[in-house]
Amino acid sequence: MLLWLAEFLQTYIKGFAVFQYLTLRGILSVLTALGISMMLGPWFIRKLNELQIGQSIRSDGPESHLSKSGTPTMGGTLILFAIVISTLLWGELSNRYVLAVLFVTISYGLIGWVDDYRKVIEKNSKGLPARWKYFWQSLLGFVVATGLYVTAVLPAETTLYIPFFKNVAWQMGPLFILLTYLMIVGFSNAVNLTDGLDGLAIMPTVMVGSALGIIAYLTGNVNFASYLHIAHIPGAGELVIFCGALSGAGLGFLWFNTYPAQVFMGDVGALALGAALGVIAVIVRHEIVFFIMSGIFVMETVSVILQVASFKLTGRRIFRMAPLHHHFELKGWPEPRVIVRFWIITVMLVLFGLATLKLR
Repeated sequence: MLLWLAEFLQTYIKGFAVFQYLTLRGILSVLTALGISMMLGPWFIRKLNELQIGQSIRSDGPESHLSKSGTPTMGGTLILFAIVISTLLWGELSNRYVLAVLFVTISYGLIGWVDDYRKVIEKNSKGLPARWKYFWQSLLGFVVATGLYVTAVLPAETTLYIPFFKNVAWQMGPLFILLTYLMIVGFSNAVNLTDGLDGLAIMPTVMVGSALGIIAYLTGNVNFASYLHIAHIPGAGELVIFCGALSGAGLGFLWFNTYPAQVFMGDVGALALGAALGVIAVIVRHEIVFFIMSGIFVMETVSVILQVASFKLTGRRIFRMAPLHHHFELKGWPEPRVIVRFWIITVMLVLFGLATLKLR
């Protein structure tokens, strides 16, 4: 919105042309979302307390978590509000990639909101039944995947690129739809599984989202893409605005979500942020690099899969408890130690992922 206003005003005052620079708008997007989260956070938490929207804690989980019962949840609503407002203000709203990511974020946020609402307000411990949650995730995932495939203009938009190699790529054709679906739905649930400790999910989300913003900028710039031997996707650079908003909103939320948390994200935030990261990784054509950078989310998901499979096949559990962060808690690690060590691992993985841009 402000971009359009700046374009109009620059015909009268040339100084407004500075708002055409993607880097400036990206920084302003971060600051706007951060400001919204920080300023509205105390009021939002107060309202959640007044409405008695508190988190229910698993009785079979670590005993240290029992004291968290009643902590306000559905805080992801604040994150999404900050992201959407900041993106609408500073983004190019005619860009199909921006619209696709906004659609995924809002729609998956609505799925999470319904799930949280049924758990917290209606006191339905099951929330939105798993089959219906998966149905809506799948439907929306296929809609977005098909839309991106149908509107693709260049072969590069549906090609899978392999890191470390300049000329190793696979034109997927219709299989692009399947990959995109798996990325959106898979990482939506992966972030949701990781969101079990104070600040554990939001900081890796911010770090990975920031890295995707850098990749989006490089991918959308023909000169940088040519120099780095990565795919050039015209228009993908505008996702810098969304990634900046995600990072700013996430950091603002972390102010209140850090240990001991004043508010939890809930499914409304976790499902939406995971789906957003997944679709951005697809658009910028760096799915494999994204897998590397999102190693914590992947490990958490794999731990649940292995635990369930092992128990059903052998009657034995591999981990003391799944997801993986609970396993370390039950081994005696204090919660802050688990959180910070997982953050450190994410920093290393993100740096390694970014390094692959040049190692080709």
